[in-house]
Amino acid sequence: MSDAALVAETSDVDSIDPTVIPHHAELVDERLVLWHFLAALVYFFISLAGGFLMAFQLIRHNPLEGIELLSPGRWRMVHTNAIAYGFLANAFLGMLYWVVPRLTLHPVLDKRISMFIFVAWQVVVVGTAVGLIMGHAQGVEWGETPVWIDPLALAGLLLVAINFMAPIMKQQGPMYVSLWYFVAAFVWTFLTYAMGNFVPEYFVSGSSAGAVGGLFIHDLVGLFVTPLGWGMMYYFVPILLKKPIWSHGLSLVGFWGLAFFYPLQGIHHFLYTPIPMFLQYGAVISTIAVELVVTTVVINFFGTIWGDGRQFWDNLPIRWFYTGMVYYFLTCFQCALQVTMTFQQLIHFTDWVVGHAHLVMFGVFSMWLMGVMTYLFPRLLKTDWYSRSLCEWHYWLSAVGILVMFGDLTLAGLFQGWSWMGLNEWDHSYEVSQPFWIVRLIAALAILSGQLCFLWNLYKTWQISPKHESTSETQIAAAPA
Repeated sequence: MSDAALVAETSDVDSIDPTVIPHHAELVDERLVLWHFLAALVYFFISLAGGFLMAFQLIRHNPLEGIELLSPGRWRMVHTNAIAYGFLANAFLGMLYWVVPRLTLHPVLDKRISMFIFVAWQVVVVGTAVGLIMGHAQGVEWGETPVWIDPLALAGLLLVAINFMAPIMKQQGPMYVSLWYFVAAFVWTFLTYAMGNFVPEYFVSGSSAGAVGGLFIHDLVGLFVTPLGWGMMYYFVPILLKKPIWSHGLSLVGFWGLAFFYPLQGIHHFLYTPIPMFLQYGAVISTIAVELVVTTVVINFFGTIWGDGRQFWDNLPIRWFYTGMVYYFLTCFQCALQVTMTFQQLIHFTDWVVGHAHLVMFGVFSMWLMGVMTYLFPRLLKTDWYSRSLCEWHYWLSAVGILVMFGDLTLAGLFQGWSWMGLNEWDHSYEVSQPFWIVRLIAALAILSGQLCFLWNLYKTWQISPKHESTSETQIAAAPA
């Protein structure tokens, strides 16, 4: 079997001395998993609200016209930071509190540190949002967090690494591929955040700062989100399919390929700039190389489900996971095309890039995390989902909505690029974009509707859960006669 939890949960459990396997309750603090997931959903809806404000702004219906504190330039940064540090980071932390102890059979280092991390991370996210709205943004793309938040964020990342590395270091025997990815994410994220937020601010300037910023933009996705996402998939997919991963060899190719090629490619965001051409060409080559690595990973996972395709329709978490994988391959394939110098001339600074970013952050990693929540919420609440139909609506509105948005923005980017290359006036590209921006808004409404279905389903599931019933009984018992 491919990971320890699978061993503990399925067929090989009889071969393990039961006295050496700690009980689930001794390993996993389910309150933290639940709290991080709920915090993630709060920030997810805040990010959606920011996205909608931007979408209305583009079609000339800004609902907050004239309010400087909520001007588009500020809420656009709230939109991106809320999804990265609010939703993704919280959801990944919740996932880690479930997965790492079950894989290593050791609890995290200290529950008090875990509680502190939860509180400190919410302070970081809320502080960042307040700072951005107040106009304290750092002038670094994706590194806009105000400079007074950066030390606290870095300290939080260090505590996260220490808290989760402790049980991993105690593990006996071979280290499972999920843990390879998690360890790499802990180290890379700390270094990437420090590099992106401190180096351009205090140590270098001009085009050198731009080069570092380019690395940070992409490494935040590739060295923070990607290893946590793939580590998560290597844990959950074999468990849900009740079979080992197809090839351990390809698992290692995927990991080392990511480690070797990904840190070099971020400068492809700055093609045709004063950054030295050898760096630009290196970024193009490494980006194309990553596509080959991604192909091996995707083949590995589709090899795992081969012969068991019915699971895609019957098993909702699996459906979320594999849809995200298809989108992942699509966005990486698109990336390998768009970084070529020829293609970049057309689509640079257009909505093509916006569509690409939305497919990565929502179509891939958010969908994977929605699959994990679909799997874990019933376990945390000790009951099945209130409505399978609402789960289906959540999936289909999300999957179709993001696909429409991606296709629409890709086309919009092409039309904008052709308009600019034709040396038309700026207003021409703006007018051409209007129909695409309206379709984008409709697609976003579909995505929002899906998330509202999820939220309502979660609320109704909580209402029928034993936890809610026990809380209600306690309240009745405590009420004065």
